[in-house]
Amino acid sequence: MIFVIDIGNTNTVLGIFEEGELTYEWRIQTDIHKTKDEFAMLIQSLFQFKEISFSQIEGVIISSVVPPIMHALEMMFEEYFDITPLIIGKDEVKAPLTIAYPNPKEIGADRIVNAVAAIDMYDEPLIIIDFGTATTFCYVDANKAYHGGIIAPGIKISMDALYSKASKLPKIEIEAPDRIVGQTTVEAMQAGVYYGYVSQVDGIVGRMQAEVGTNPTVIATGGFAQLMAKGSETIEHVEKHLTLRGLYRIYEYHEMEGKE
Repeated sequence: MIFVIDIGNTNTVLGIFEEGELTYEWRIQTDIHKTKDEFAMLIQSLFQFKEISFSQIEGVIISSVVPPIMHALEMMFEEYFDITPLIIGKDEVKAPLTIAYPNPKEIGADRIVNAVAAIDMYDEPLIIIDFGTATTFCYVDANKAYHGGIIAPGIKISMDALYSKASKLPKIEIEAPDRIVGQTTVEAMQAGVYYGYVSQVDGIVGRMQAEVGTNPTVIATGGFAQLMAKGSETIEHVEKHLTLRGLYRIYEYHEMEGKE
């Protein structure tokens, strides 16, 4: 069993791969204050429901955009699993991806991992949209080279800002409204958020296509990907487990490189 972990600013997603297949997945809140022992207790409780033991884990790979959490996690895996985890972004972990970017160290680990998975699943060129705490757009050319992209405020961040800064507006669920001309405050807010972001997606994808002069396959992932894809004219595929699959692919590549 290979244990893959994607640590985002809001949520952490954990998965277990067996013989190339994602067999278990969990989503927990990211907490930078947990100690190594608390992480061990949490993971043990998740494993127990699936009758998994620490000793069954053969390898661990982690991508993280939250540096303060990493020390406790690394210590936990070394003490409780007797495994030194592979960590995306460290020099010794190489990904099957060409980086056409001026300063590769600036690229978020999750963006690299998503690109690796997308290349493994679809023909290039590609645009990968990740609806996380931030919404990111990444471009991979026909030669599997990662060029960078766009980072925009995430949907929930924007919604929370609207709610907190405008005292008369209520807190609402983010969902697709039946019409764009809202006839209540809630309908108007839902239309603004939903169609505003759908239009952002289609507008940015169109501008990226015009700039690179190609017609990339557009893939979406992240918490709001399925919802946004319903209204988008440019999103072609939704991949819920794109990041986890990318982590597993990098782990495989690293193991193969080590044997050569």
